[in-house]
Amino acid sequence: MRYFVRDETLFLRGRFRAASTGVNGGIADVTTVLNHTVPRDFEAEPLRHLDLLAARHGIFRDYFGLMTAVGMHHLCVLQYDFVTVFITAGVTNPTASPTTPHTINIIVYSREGMVDSALLETIVTATGAKAQALHDLGYDFPGTTTDAVVVACDRDAPRVHSYAGTLTEVGSRVHAAVLRGLPEALARQQGKVRRSEPSFFIYSRYGGDHWVEWQKEDCPYYPCHFPGQRCDYCYCPCYPCADEELGEWVDSSNGGRIWGCAGCTLLHVPVIADYMKRNPEAALTELKRLRERL
Repeated sequence: MRYFVRDETLFLRGRFRAASTGVNGGIADVTTVLNHTVPRDFEAEPLRHLDLLAARHGIFRDYFGLMTAVGMHHLCVLQYDFVTVFITAGVTNPTASPTTPHTINIIVYSREGMVDSALLETIVTATGAKAQALHDLGYDFPGTTTDAVVVACDRDAPRVHSYAGTLTEVGSRVHAAVLRGLPEALARQQGKVRRSEPSFFIYSRYGGDHWVEWQKEDCPYYPCHFPGQRCDYCYCPCYPCADEELGEWVDSSNGGRIWGCAGCTLLHVPVIADYMKRNPEAALTELKRLRERL
């Protein structure tokens, strides 16, 4: 899976088995999941608008799309082991009049394979976590009228997950990520936390289980590799690349194995960071060849 933001649209690209409650939703094999920001006064036909957007980016019918009035600089991305959750959020009481076009969109990606029923159950788990998060924030409603969820997994991976309730390996991670991410996403949309770019959170077990928000501004570890390094991709969109020229599998504190890439400098090289920004779907082999020519 590779993800990036372009033209106020979040793109997830890969080979997915996915389920969606959004525009033209269902369950299908897709190459793209997207979340697109539209103006607050948007009145066009949603499916046609998304079809045209996808076509402009060389994507045709094999996608699932969501729409929101929330800007993508308010996006929150949360990584919890093999699960990544993407959240944009704005809320308006759905029983109030007049209402404004706010919505909560949640995209869940699992690097590990899931059967179709587990994909559908993950939608239930994410929706339940959303309702709990809103309740904890003091809202008297469990969601807005236009909320949507997409759940996707790597369709080439063995389908090792058959269930996704809150006590399962998948569901517990999704539940925790939504509980942490939804308040953060709302705080950004409401101006309580100001970020000019999407926010990234990593679930860490170093020094005890906790969430860490990564920020390149005022990083106490800069420069962690070399003077003049670029930090646009400290939160690497290629993780885990499993390229043993760049990293290695290591034993984690909870008994499993995780991809360790602390020594990788590839995306910190200024020329390569710039190239990646222009070509967000560039393959690692392409980036490595570019580095060899420097």
